[in-house]
Amino acid sequence: MKALRSIAFVVNDEKTGAPALARELMGAARAAGLRVRSTSRYPFPARFLKGVDACCVIGGDGTLLGAARDAALAGIPIIGVNRGSLGFLTTFSSDEARTHFGELLRGDFRLDRRAMLDCRTPGDGRGEGLALNDVLIKAAENSRLVRLEVRADGELVTEYLCDGLIFSTATGSTAYNLSAGGPIIHPSADVIAMTPICPHTLSNRAIIFRGDVRIEVRNRSPEAKLFVSWDGRRDAIIASHAPVRIAMSRTKLSLAQGRGYRHFAVVRAKLKWTGGLTS
Repeated sequence: MKALRSIAFVVNDEKTGAPALARELMGAARAAGLRVRSTSRYPFPARFLKGVDACCVIGGDGTLLGAARDAALAGIPIIGVNRGSLGFLTTFSSDEARTHFGELLRGDFRLDRRAMLDCRTPGDGRGEGLALNDVLIKAAENSRLVRLEVRADGELVTEYLCDGLIFSTATGSTAYNLSAGGPIIHPSADVIAMTPICPHTLSNRAIIFRGDVRIEVRNRSPEAKLFVSWDGRRDAIIASHAPVRIAMSRTKLSLAQGRGYRHFAVVRAKLKWTGGLTS
């Protein structure tokens, strides 16, 4: 990666210490001769990421997810600095960011290209979106079971009577998918996980599809409308009975990682795995 000439900062002002850390890192970037712009607004101002070389997100994973679509479409990497709690995606701690920010500005980091999902609901207005973590399909009315028919490449998988379905990338496998009992997937795996939420049939379990699958979900509950959301975005849509189509997108997100980043070291730390080890 070449040295950066310009950088955008996305700062979650509600996270303790994030504004002060942002001022410090922006000062370092300006001192290094970079053009700097910043925002704490979401959605972003129009063309906010146009013409910059990287986007530094200071907050939690939710803040990074809010920037993921725009950064992926702009073709620029995200440098995630964690001021949240879990922080699977925002891989740099505040101390690591302070210590290594000069190296990051010089382009001394590796890029991990993460798959994204393309979700479309034809006939329902703005019915398409990109998801780094997951697509959620559930009844628009809370606490209501919904019957969902799932097809993969045109072949019937089954009908689910459940609270909803989560379609997850490998990156998103440690998010809502994990909470619902789905599998942890290495982020380099080219797969889509489908995990039912509280299925009425206990034998219904998560299914792993290959990455080039075309999935279609149809609402088989005549009286229900569907809530369709990607990455927990607030601009989720309410679909009637148009099919929801999900596939791997050609667009990918580049995440900046330190040279010493190790995926399972992060998983062990975040999920507090010990396996009986004392060190």
